[in-house]
Amino acid sequence: MLRRVRGGHHPARRDSYAAFLLPGTLAFLAVVILPFAMNTGISFTDWRGVGTPDWIGLDNYRRLAGDAAFWESFRHSVAMVVAMAVLPTALGLVLAAALFDYIGKHFGSRWAAVLRACFYLPQVLPIAVAGIVWSWILAPENGSLNELLKAVGLGSLQQDWLGDPDLALYGVMAVMVWVQIGFPLVVFMAGLQRVDPGLYEAAELDGAGWWRRFWHITLPQIRPEIYVVLVWCTIAALKVFGAVYVLTKGGPGGATNVPSYFSFQNFFEKTQVGYGSAVSTVLTALILALALAGLRLQTRAEDEDR
Repeated sequence: MLRRVRGGHHPARRDSYAAFLLPGTLAFLAVVILPFAMNTGISFTDWRGVGTPDWIGLDNYRRLAGDAAFWESFRHSVAMVVAMAVLPTALGLVLAAALFDYIGKHFGSRWAAVLRACFYLPQVLPIAVAGIVWSWILAPENGSLNELLKAVGLGSLQQDWLGDPDLALYGVMAVMVWVQIGFPLVVFMAGLQRVDPGLYEAAELDGAGWWRRFWHITLPQIRPEIYVVLVWCTIAALKVFGAVYVLTKGGPGGATNVPSYFSFQNFFEKTQVGYGSAVSTVLTALILALALAGLRLQTRAEDEDR
């Protein structure tokens, strides 16, 4: 008969946990840590992708610090954060509260579920498919949006939505709001399931309208979900690539370029692999720092609620 170890845990049990964790740890090292280490090493070299890399130290990072094209792409990335994190989170909060607290009560949970699925549908579509469809909609000639404006007598508002340097970034942002809004909505509706219905009933009996219930009950109760969504969506915005590649390829004239696509251009179009590695290393470090800061804020908020 096995003897119980003090504390109630047997060493063999801990070994069995390690056996289960080992495959995932090895996969993480092989797929994430090792490529990132190699990429970081290449960022200190001048390399065209073939031959022997030439060690140049921090020259790529010095070049990056003074590269106006990189900083322009970074400013566009901030705009993507607004389109993929800030706006979807705000709209998702309002829509989730409306579906849960109004549509579900007055029209039934089935209608709320159908509308939730409709909002989430863009998340299911591959970004390449969504991008191609939107490029047809926003096309300057025979595009659905311009044809609709013409049909309702607003032909003067027709634009080259993705070809005009002044409008292209806003066009991509609008597409990304449409793509991203379903994720916050689903997370927030799941969070609302754990809110005590008695809080809403008591507030309604006290004469509180929908907006006051939303502001004083919904927002405080699902604060952990808000942190998670903001961090997750911000990371997705910083590393967005597929939508830019399909819709505009960073153009026109770099008007929609973002750091991930800027790195891709240096890697494969300009064959400046060392410089492209420096861009991707800086972007990865920024994403890691943001993720750690978000987790710390979430932990602090949870500790304050206890």
